[in-house]
Amino acid sequence: MAVTDIRVPDIGGFENVAIVEVFVSAGDRIHAEDSLISLESDKAVMDIPSPVSGKITEMLVKADDTVSEGDLIARVEVEDADAADDAENADADAGAEDADAADDAAVTGGTQADKSPAKPEAPAKPEAPAKPETGPIPGGGGKYHASPSVRQYARELTVPLGQVTGTGPKGRITKEDVQAVVQKLLAADRQLAGGGAAASRGAMAGSGIPSIPLEDFSRYGSITTEPLGRIQKISGPHLHAGWLNIPLVTHFDECNVTRLEDFRKQANAARGEDDVRLSILPFIVKAVVRVLKQFPHVNSSIDTENRTLILKQYYHIGIAVDTPDGLVVPTIKNADKKTVGVIASELAEVSGRARAGKLKPDDFTGASFSISSLGGIGGTQFTPLVNAPQAAILGVSRAAVKPVWNGESFVPQTILPFSLSYDHRIIDGAEGARFSRALALELEQFHAALLE
Repeated sequence: MAVTDIRVPDIGGFENVAIVEVFVSAGDRIHAEDSLISLESDKAVMDIPSPVSGKITEMLVKADDTVSEGDLIARVEVEDADAADDAENADADAGAEDADAADDAAVTGGTQADKSPAKPEAPAKPEAPAKPETGPIPGGGGKYHASPSVRQYARELTVPLGQVTGTGPKGRITKEDVQAVVQKLLAADRQLAGGGAAASRGAMAGSGIPSIPLEDFSRYGSITTEPLGRIQKISGPHLHAGWLNIPLVTHFDECNVTRLEDFRKQANAARGEDDVRLSILPFIVKAVVRVLKQFPHVNSSIDTENRTLILKQYYHIGIAVDTPDGLVVPTIKNADKKTVGVIASELAEVSGRARAGKLKPDDFTGASFSISSLGGIGGTQFTPLVNAPQAAILGVSRAAVKPVWNGESFVPQTILPFSLSYDHRIIDGAEGARFSRALALELEQFHAALLE
């Protein structure tokens, strides 16, 4: 039997990522692809699988530790020396594959390691938390014992971590600790006459909104509580920040997709038993890309510091996927260069991995525009929130057969409702309406170009 080291693979360039859960311990038998630990970055929660099968001889990390690419996680007794050699090279091979994917996507801009990372003797231990001074520490640029999501949360509220005393394990700063500082600042503001100081505290960047106090609901009847899900913990602060910072406008529209639906059904009838069924979503992705090329501002991001727009020359489309743990948004890279059939296959593959919790860090990155489709669930219209720093998001509702007047009589037609939510700093109402009309016409006047 040979013992091999298992290290943190490429995790998209993140460093000092917090371990939120450890699934195995010394003595456990595991199979290849079994999850070992779960990491929480400021983008998502991701599981790290084992590259080999065998028996855990040593587990070198625990919950609340932080790790980076190349850090040692565990040692596993594998079946033979060849398997051990394969495991040693797994990270390097995965890094090469990820680098190739990054080159194809032209989105990450990062570099991958050319060889397996150096092997530390033991995982790096988190540094002791910095002790706050009696007064505020400007900038908050020191080293503090806090997970990436907590650091992101503090940045969103513009709270220097030097002002925060950690109450978590080993002095770790929690979101509740950050909130406690905000509450103290708000309380101090309320004590000042007229609230003028509260209005002048611009650095709070929206955190001056008063919180809603909770009642004792048990007074009215039986209650239960449950913790927020992992994805809710990640997406909640991001969505809240987007809601506070983006002046949101939603434009509602609809289009006649009768011809498109007829074609889609014919195409599915002609496909083989093993081929992926075509839903309307891959056609919408293809149509969206064609219209984004006509309206470059919709495929941009705003740089408020430099007062410029960043116009993206790539078309990576984020697709919201419903999973048992909540909503995730993996990315279809270079959608402009793929056929409807290829997009359908990628959607099926990435959706399956999302529901199984097997998405990789690169699956989440680089989207220049997003689509949220609730057509499979129901509803007539909704307002999706822009996934900042993108400029807009398309919401697709359920198509329905309705009577449409053709000048002589009412005929049944399939009508698809949709909505476009956008950042009003980038897109004005006229441009939002024109984009929606162009997308509607693209789908209504369906032709072979969508299959290219």
